[in-house]
Amino acid sequence: MAAVAEATAPVAALRERISRPMVVGAIFVAWLVLFAVLRGRQTLTLAAADLTGLHRWLNDVNDTIGANRNSNPLFLYFFNEIRLGIDNLVTFVQSLISQPTAGRPVPQIGWLGVVGLTGYLSWAVGNWRVALLAVAGFTFFGLQGLWQESMDTLALTLSAVLVALLIGIPLGVWAGLSDRFNKIMTPFLDFMQTMPTFVYLAPLTLVFLIGGASAVITTVIYAAPPAMRITAHAIRSVPETTVEAADSLGTTRRQQLLKVLLPMSKRTVVMGVNQTIMAALAMVTIAALIDAPGLGKTVVQALQSLDVGTAFNAGLAIVVMAIVLDRVTTAAASRAEAGRRTSGRFTTWRRPLLVAGGIGTAFLLYVSHTYVYAAEFPGDGGTGRHIASAADTATTWLQDHLSGLTNAVRDVITTTLLNPFQTLLTDSPWWLVGLTLVALGAVLGGWRAGVTAAVCVGLLVGTGLWSDGMTTLASTAVATVLVMLLGAVFGVWMGRSALVDRLLRPTLDAAQVMPPFVYLVPFLALFGATRFTAIVAAVVYAAPVAIKIIADGVRNVPESTVEAATSAGCNTWQIITKVQLPVARSALTLATNQGLIYVLSMVVVGGLVGAGALGYDVVAGFSQGELYGKGLAAGLAIVLLGVMFDRITQAAARRTRA
Repeated sequence: MAAVAEATAPVAALRERISRPMVVGAIFVAWLVLFAVLRGRQTLTLAAADLTGLHRWLNDVNDTIGANRNSNPLFLYFFNEIRLGIDNLVTFVQSLISQPTAGRPVPQIGWLGVVGLTGYLSWAVGNWRVALLAVAGFTFFGLQGLWQESMDTLALTLSAVLVALLIGIPLGVWAGLSDRFNKIMTPFLDFMQTMPTFVYLAPLTLVFLIGGASAVITTVIYAAPPAMRITAHAIRSVPETTVEAADSLGTTRRQQLLKVLLPMSKRTVVMGVNQTIMAALAMVTIAALIDAPGLGKTVVQALQSLDVGTAFNAGLAIVVMAIVLDRVTTAAASRAEAGRRTSGRFTTWRRPLLVAGGIGTAFLLYVSHTYVYAAEFPGDGGTGRHIASAADTATTWLQDHLSGLTNAVRDVITTTLLNPFQTLLTDSPWWLVGLTLVALGAVLGGWRAGVTAAVCVGLLVGTGLWSDGMTTLASTAVATVLVMLLGAVFGVWMGRSALVDRLLRPTLDAAQVMPPFVYLVPFLALFGATRFTAIVAAVVYAAPVAIKIIADGVRNVPESTVEAATSAGCNTWQIITKVQLPVARSALTLATNQGLIYVLSMVVVGGLVGAGALGYDVVAGFSQGELYGKGLAAGLAIVLLGVMFDRITQAAARRTRA
């Protein structure tokens, strides 16, 4: 045994000297050397109009499904019934607030009734400040000339949220009560939340066609996971002592759920409702690509015609709707606690005031149902035209006066980062890039992450879109580097200063409320329709989550550790680089994971504004029937990239914590 120990001692010492960053560096050096020798060989390039056998087969599948949709029993008695049920729900909600119905020239509830009902419900579940915000926000939709578009978006969102909560909350309760079911559901929820929003559209149109019903079904699939996950977390977070006390009183499982677990987890469940609503609104706007009505369609049409003013006006309406819905549900989550802090006099008067408000709201509903002036929003949308004109004027001014700066920034990042890395990825042999990704996965995340990377690389080659996938990977990697740079700078600043945290956090929270679609509009005005526009939009979209995670990681570094470094004579820079960031490295890895997933979802949406690659393939698949199969394969390729990135970075985060 002693001899064996002596023989293995040099190997163990060598392992200690070889760190993980050294191995990663060696992998990149080997890649660069082989790239110089093998550049341009076996790159699997495919022209934009070319199709592979898989793409043609997917086209044939689409044609076959279309021809047999009304005769195949699976569609006739299952998928078509689901679509019909959702379509009836959407039509019903639209007939209430957005679309004429039953021979009426206007919806059942006109604008005055909708505004009044919105204000009343916001007050009932929240407070008067939220009610004023809701009334002002909904009135603003009409002043913009976007009342019907806004109500269509709201109708789709409400329909999707209703179905998502009917599915998500019961399953979340089940997952909170059952460890076995929770373990079964967790991988599916991880996968569903890893997939970029863009990717849900293509496969579901294959089954449910295009239109409002398909948009709601897609949105339900995307928005249900937050409700399930947060509800399960809420149930599991109820103190064990409380559950034991209920058991000792002889309560049944049903009584325990209804009288103890659900009431005590109500606030967290309402937070899950908030996240479901935000996810639904984000998805409904993107579902305009599959002919969903509403504000998203206005934004898509404006982006495709490079009409920045119209896109900005509709994007602003989406932002206002997101803020209103977010504030209402957030206020609902905290209302019980706020009520306990409120004086008894106000509590005494609240019920009579709510009754009086209910009577007034009922009167507004009657008036808006009966009289045209209260049903059709007055005015001609002059405010919206002024907003669009101001946005066009600002765009022209920016392009005239800042084009030198914006072009310089674009050229520097494109020349120094994007082009070299994209060339390295797209001009290397496919097997060399694949081996590099597998090796990086194994080194950073362990052998399981390496196996996942190998499977994803193989399937990505099978999609026939390797070159486009590498182009998307290049944009994603560059944007992620920029996100982490911003995250490190502002995250450390916030983590070290409570004042900076209080100043910046509301802005970061507001930025996370905005649907991803909206980020494209201002940067389209600044940089035009280029791939760089998608990268900048992705950076701004993903940076808030990375900044907040890093800030929390830096803040959680023990004070005693910082004080020890200070007493040892370290300056501020040394404390940050030698103490706080190394101790918070698990937060850095998690920020990389989340930033990368957010970036990928935004980069592919950038296919609408010239980003090309996989995002363009998906968009082209919707608009050109012969490219549908290619668009479907591009969606699969995006999923594979997302799964690979997510598994590697999550495994790396776990290893870092260990």
